[in-house]
Amino acid sequence: MRAGGLLALLAVACVALACASAPPPRPSPAGAGEGGELPRPGATAASPGQPVGGPGESPRELRIDEPFVVEAGRDDLALAGKNDEELFAIGTAAYAAGDHRRAAAAFARLADLYPASRHAPTALFDAGLAYERVSEWRLARERFRVLAAGFTGPDAVEAAFHEAECLYHLRELGEARAVLDRLAHRADLGGPERLRALVQRGVVELEAGDHEAAERSLQQATAAWQQEKDREQLDDYYPAQAQFYLGEVYRDHFRAVRLRPEAGDEARLGRDLESKAQMLLTAQGHYLRAIQVGNPQWSVAAGARIGELYDALHADLTGAPLPPGLDAEQARAYRAELARKVRVLVTKAIRIYEQTLAAARRTGVENEWVERTRQALDRMRAAVGGEG
Repeated sequence: MRAGGLLALLAVACVALACASAPPPRPSPAGAGEGGELPRPGATAASPGQPVGGPGESPRELRIDEPFVVEAGRDDLALAGKNDEELFAIGTAAYAAGDHRRAAAAFARLADLYPASRHAPTALFDAGLAYERVSEWRLARERFRVLAAGFTGPDAVEAAFHEAECLYHLRELGEARAVLDRLAHRADLGGPERLRALVQRGVVELEAGDHEAAERSLQQATAAWQQEKDREQLDDYYPAQAQFYLGEVYRDHFRAVRLRPEAGDEARLGRDLESKAQMLLTAQGHYLRAIQVGNPQWSVAAGARIGELYDALHADLTGAPLPPGLDAEQARAYRAELARKVRVLVTKAIRIYEQTLAAARRTGVENEWVERTRQALDRMRAAVGGEG
């Protein structure tokens, strides 16, 4: 391969990418959300759910298919002999005081010993929440599973979302996907809940490596949002998350394309570079749409990701093996000219990182994405200083 031919290709690609889009728009300060990829934990249970079955029908039997053997601790011994009202009061007070292990013990004991109590459904839910707070995901999952399977109503639906959350943290992605799929197909699910189920199913599918299924779920979620947004006020968290994760799908495709100048095939390198640039632009488009939804948390994350795309492309180009046939002097000249031509990518990454941090300051966002952006900006500025 002619080194000059490769450098010409890189120059055209870098200039085209640098001019490809406007900088990320300023996100709206409204609608800040919390949490990560999956459901945001609630603080307390809602009103008790209703048993499954209509008039004249018996509720489904509540059972744990795979019982756990849990050794009695001090909390359990202290709760011995308490009735359901006492256990509910103890659990509620402990949860409010931040003693989530004691709360979990009280609520779990109530649910196990007094299944007919009027507090039983709420105890199941609150036991799950308390176990979540101490990252006891398997114990939390069982409480949510029992509530979701044995009752109907808002609590039962929310319990199913929390069950998926627990399975996600346990990395049992196939089971999490199945729970979310059942939620997405429920005829009685409202628009906001169906949107949430589709988005979270897409996240799980992506993490399981099924990019095609993830893209379908996330596209269905964005379509559902477009259909619903004019008819009811929806939380902007999940529409923004859907666009962010569509960006993640194409970011994975972008990262999968390898640039191999050492192979000596200029035509193939040109095709690979074009494909990589197209994946970058498609991912960037989804991240920009995530910003435009207006949720500050996802806006900052999306802005950080756009900067990382240009950062990564610069690293891929400068870190690729040399074309064949270059002597030491030619190699030095090649590296110097390559650095000059791809400097535009560093400049664009720096500009996007700066705009992301400015947006975070305006909207009061302070999370892991802000810190990552600060670190990346410092590194890129240092790189520019080193090249200068």
